[in-house]
Amino acid sequence: MPSTYKVLGQQYPTAATATTLYTVPSATQTVVSTITVCNQSASSDTIRIAIRVAGSALSNEEYIAYEEPIAGYSMMTITAGITLSATDVVTIYSTAGTSSFNAFGSEIS
Repeated sequence: MPSTYKVLGQQYPTAATATTLYTVPSATQTVVSTITVCNQSASSDTIRIAIRVAGSALSNEEYIAYEEPIAGYSMMTITAGITLSATDVVTIYSTAGTSSFNAFGSEIS
């Protein structure tokens, strides 16, 4: 099974809106090695990141970060080796809508 290392997703979500960063394609497994968040405003922001198994409805047990503060003009890096199966979804949220999200990893098909 070949692996493809790539940028899995990039988003700059609208304020206070749950947004899909990445969905695992069918017949594929994915390892998300790193997620970065960059606040592009002088004001602080708070972010959320959830892993929705098989694209399920967003629920409390799926969050890996919730109301995590990020200072103005700063970035955070989450390096976790998150393993995902086909149709799993990484969902992001920015309270102020001033933060961009990037996911990096490998797809195995």
